[in-house]
Amino acid sequence: MTGMTSTARPLLNRRLAEFGTTIFAEMSALALKTGSINLGQGFPDTDGPEEIREAAVRALRDGRGNQYPPGPGVPELRTAIAAHQERRYGLSYDPDAEVLVTAGATEAIAAALLALVEPGDEVIALEPYYDSYAACIAMAGGTRVPVTLRPHEGAFRLDLDELRAAVTDRTRLLLVNTPHNPTGTVLTREELAAIAELAVERDLLVITDEVYEHLVFDEAEHIPLVTFPGMRERTVSIGSAGKTFSFTGWKVGWVTGTPTLVTAVRSAKQFLTYVASGPFQYAVAEALALPDSYFADFRADMLAKRDVLATGLATAGFEVFRPAGTYFVTTDIRPLGPELSRNGDGFAFCRALPELAGVVAIPNAVFYDHREEGAPFVRFAFCKRVGVLEEAVDRLKKLAG
Repeated sequence: MTGMTSTARPLLNRRLAEFGTTIFAEMSALALKTGSINLGQGFPDTDGPEEIREAAVRALRDGRGNQYPPGPGVPELRTAIAAHQERRYGLSYDPDAEVLVTAGATEAIAAALLALVEPGDEVIALEPYYDSYAACIAMAGGTRVPVTLRPHEGAFRLDLDELRAAVTDRTRLLLVNTPHNPTGTVLTREELAAIAELAVERDLLVITDEVYEHLVFDEAEHIPLVTFPGMRERTVSIGSAGKTFSFTGWKVGWVTGTPTLVTAVRSAKQFLTYVASGPFQYAVAEALALPDSYFADFRADMLAKRDVLATGLATAGFEVFRPAGTYFVTTDIRPLGPELSRNGDGFAFCRALPELAGVVAIPNAVFYDHREEGAPFVRFAFCKRVGVLEEAVDRLKKLAG
């Protein structure tokens, strides 16, 4: 009979059963329903540089990228990515063999994990982690092993001893995100050196998610892990145009690594999207060649927005972990008191916040395996116009009476 399905097992692949609808969809829908200011999902509310948007229009009109682009990405973009890595970090990559363009960093992460991880392999990720990490490790059949970043002196820090202890004979890969979403932590040179030594000692592969590389503040410095001794041959580095140029809908990301690593990732990627974002690839090639002043101004603008939101959240009664990178602020809701904070339950607090203050945020617990570790923490995005942030701060001050 048509319309009948077997009830012998659930329809959804059991590897994905635990994930359900993302919290971003739920909270964005709640923002629309209540007319709240959405500081949950991390996308800007203004477009990036006009000349880069026009570059995409020009590519469309010139017929560049309207049909399938080359599988590894258009040559202009691969060349621009290699030039960017050389200019910023002194890293030399062959555009033809060591660069792969992807449908955003999310596909890069998926393709890398599907390519490099087999059933039974353990993958260590820093917790809290971007939610796609867990789903992609599961799809690859791997076992995720979280190592928790914990609050210490106003920031979330990595316990290197805990990281070392997490490595077993089954560990295949370390998944490292710095600057780190959602905590805003930027790993230090000493921490990265220790991670590199561990990877070499235990012969581990490493995936580094560096999509916020241009958003580091104060005294923090982004140092690619691949620059450390012994890391070139074992590291897949991931970057993205969306966060740096404020065109998140274009979905242009990339992978850099040795020819053997990039070939492995491309083998998986070709059966995901195959190719994507044709005309936008040409525009991003021009964006990566923007002068250093663009990147400095972009960082300064985000720093000012960070301070508006972080100061406002502190005034409203939150404990604020002022981020050293990214465009997110993590807060502890417990200082608001047991009633307002829903006894430190971030999920309950975020679901109530639109009615309490007309603002939407994200509960950090969704980024943890150890939900209790993340329960009292809530993330706010500051990649919005200053007027929007000021209005959100005014609304949040109601929490302080």
